[in-house]
Parts: sequence; C-alpha cells; structure tokens
Amino acid sequence: MKALAYEKAHALDAFAIDLIEVDEPRLRDGDLLVEVHAIGINPGEAAIRRTRSAEPGGRVVLGWEFAGVVVQAGSAATGFAVGDRVLGTGDITRDGSWAERVAVDHRVVAKIPDRLAFTDAASLPVGVLTAWESLFRDQDALLPGVGRVLVIGGAGGVGSMATQLLKATTPAFVISTASRPESRKWATEMGADLVVDHRGDLAGQLRTAGIDHVDLVFSTAGTSGHLGAIVEVLRPFGHLSAVDLAGPFDTAAFTGKSLSLHSEMVFSKIVAGGDVASQGRILARAADDVAAGRLRPIVTTTLDGLTAETMKTAHTLVESGRTIGKTVVRVTA
Repeated sequence: MKALAYEKAHALDAFAIDLIEVDEPRLRDGDLLVEVHAIGINPGEAAIRRTRSAEPGGRVVLGWEFAGVVVQAGSAATGFAVGDRVLGTGDITRDGSWAERVAVDHRVVAKIPDRLAFTDAASLPVGVLTAWESLFRDQDALLPGVGRVLVIGGAGGVGSMATQLLKATTPAFVISTASRPESRKWATEMGADLVVDHRGDLAGQLRTAGIDHVDLVFSTAGTSGHLGAIVEVLRPFGHLSAVDLAGPFDTAAFTGKSLSLHSEMVFSKIVAGGDVASQGRILARAADDVAAGRLRPIVTTTLDGLTAETMKTAHTLVESGRTIGKTVVRVTA
C-alpha cells in the first residue's frame, strides 16, 4: 500500500516526506484495519517530523487522527464489523494514518453516525480527547470548585473543542484567548463567554471585565511564556492543565498559591497504561453530540489527496501558528 513517510528528522524548508510503497499493517488481536478516508493535521505531528528520525533502515509514518472504514477486524476487536465508518487516534509508538490503511487498537476508535462526513469526523479525535482529559482528567467531570476556566489558545483545534465541551457539559464561565479579529470571532462562535488577547495583560483584561481570578487555566500552547500571567490570574489552590510541559519548566512560582499542575498527552493511556477503552467511549459520545448538533466539527481547511505536496501545504499551515480550527486532508471521496 502507499503511505507518506520519511527517514530523517527535518525542517519544513527541507521537507522530505514522500509517498512510498510500504508493507500492509500487521494486525494485533485487538486491532482494526481501517481504510483511511480523511486525516486531521496536528502541531504535534509537525514537531515529531522536526525531531524524530527513523531507526537505521526504517521509516516514520506519522498521523494519529483519522476517519475511515473498517476492512478487517482482529479476533479480540469487539464491537465493530467490516464496513463500519469509524474515527479514532492510534498509538504514537506505531505507524500512523498517513497511509491508505492503518492498524489501530479498537479501544481508541468509535463509530461515525451516518450523517457525519468523513472530513468532519477527522477533525474531532485529538481535540476531543486532549481537551476532555485535560479538563475532566479521569473522573469525567471538572474538579470541585471550578467555575471559571481560561483556555489559552481558544481558536486552535484543542482549544476549540475545550470551549465547546465546557459549554455543552458544564455550567462553567469560559474565557478564551485569541489575538486576531478572525480568531476572536471563531472563539466566540465556539461558545466562549469572554475573549481576551494573550499578547496583552491577561490579568488587566480580566479585571476590566469584572473578573478577579479563574479557577482553572487550560493552556494549549506557549505555556512557559505565559507562566507568570497564569500564576497571576489563578486563585489560590487553583489548577493549571497544559499539553506542552516538555523541557525546562519552573514551577517555583506555583508554591506561593499552592497551585496544582496537570499534564496531558493524548497517548498516555495506550502507551503507559490506563482505561484505554475510555477514549473510545469519549469519542463515541462526541460523535453523537456532533450529529445531534450539541457540538460542531472544527474543520476549517480541507486539502485533497494523499500526496507529498498536500502534506507539505498542511505542515506549512500548522507551523504558521495562525490556523483556526483544524486542517483536514481528504484521502478518498
């Protein structure tokens, strides 16, 4: 089959992902083999392309957000049948979905309602799971005492889903950050009660709006650069949940307010252990909510074709840091 792959980590201006022939995926007992119809593009995949090389003689196939059709099921893959339309993520230690077919653990997959298009479905999995686990952790509810939530990066894929999930499932007052007119408009459309500019004085903007503190900050990008402002706006015993805590990170400022820190990595359950099947249940709930109109898909840019040219365009968009919502590549009609 064909897949988009590369051998050595590389920068965007030396783009080296090519469409090549690779072996068909080998199914494990709990796997589904899915024919890929659409793939969502994420900043994390571009970061991996820049930093991770293949083992000698090997190649890297990225992509852990897809929608497609089940063409084969392993002996222990329950709840699915050949022909089912599905969406899902995958396992960062295995080949991803930038290919004609992908093998994926059935526990991180959910069925797509008939009325939901593949491109819309492919915009959901990573944003939904990352936002859900960041906000609700493993209890599927906000921490006690959380009534005001600040989402840093409210116009991106994860921030867009975080705002929607909060407004659809909780009574929380949601504040999103966005810096440009179009991103502010999008954050408002996602349901934010208030939009502030992360390039300005966050605490000052909140005070102007009559808000002296927030209970939870969910930071989707640039956390270390916003750390001082985050500590300032959080109440004592408040919470920071973030997706980009890799590298040096000074938490000394947290001590004075007894703040708690929560990290999130969407693959942690399948890689490190946990209730992996919970991710399939969360995706199934989100897909039903989208079909019912309680949530909306977040695809804003659709590119066509499993080609190196299309993927370079997608990476250029995601690395610009100015995308709104989600870029999706339509692999097949």
